[in-house]
Amino acid sequence: MTVAPHTSGPRTGEDSVFGSRPGTPEAGAEPDERTRDRVLAAVLEHGPVSAAELGDTLGFTPAAMRRHLDALFQHGLIEVKRAKSSASGAGRPARRYVLSQRGQSKLGNDYLDIAKAALAQLGTLAGPDAVREFARSRFAGMEERYAPVVDAAGPSLEDRALALAGALSADGFASSTKTVGGSAGRTSMLSVQLCQGHCPIQELAAEFPAFCDQETEVFSRLLGVDVRRLSTLARGGHVCTTHIPVGRVRPAAVAEAEPDFPSGQATLSIHQQGRP
Repeated sequence: MTVAPHTSGPRTGEDSVFGSRPGTPEAGAEPDERTRDRVLAAVLEHGPVSAAELGDTLGFTPAAMRRHLDALFQHGLIEVKRAKSSASGAGRPARRYVLSQRGQSKLGNDYLDIAKAALAQLGTLAGPDAVREFARSRFAGMEERYAPVVDAAGPSLEDRALALAGALSADGFASSTKTVGGSAGRTSMLSVQLCQGHCPIQELAAEFPAFCDQETEVFSRLLGVDVRRLSTLARGGHVCTTHIPVGRVRPAAVAEAEPDFPSGQATLSIHQQGRP
């Protein structure tokens, strides 16, 4: 879920995400705080991610990486998620790290209390439709800015989804895409998952789901297909994941080359697809 990008860089000193207190081991240790801000940002961008992968990305020794991850974990800013390796398929699940809800909220959500109160007042005075209209108008700017970027990617849904992820990442939302479901020649099940690792207003969206709904509708219009939200940060997910069906959509060039269907024979509509 995304609305207003927060693009400020890592905090240092008193502005660090750790909020060190005098007398604590971190107090006055600005180099460590800056380093851990970097680690936190890397977990945001790449999570779920292993300590080894983070060490390779940031150039840290295994011992240094564990020390910084332990500190972030103790502050409640990251969580451990266990997952089996797809390579081995056996053995003990690997430890992978993601941002906790507190870690997400530490990345620039100081205005949320005011926003919550304002939207609650708007809903009280003008009704829930007013909140939905506010959310719709807020996303209109995103759709206008992203449309040329997505359209320039061409007709391929995979390429359009990748372009959308790039536009979101440029606004600070740590987005990526992953193609799934096309194994064993079952191309009709092929889909793309668009993941967003950061939501600057997830607490706001948790109380006002109209923001998630409007963003989903924008994605659908930009991509030209119905999409489904599989998870959101606002509802407790580790990332916001949007399911984009690919296998049931025929590219325009293919559709033009194929003969027309006999009268009365309906084509498969993307609106009729079931949940993955």
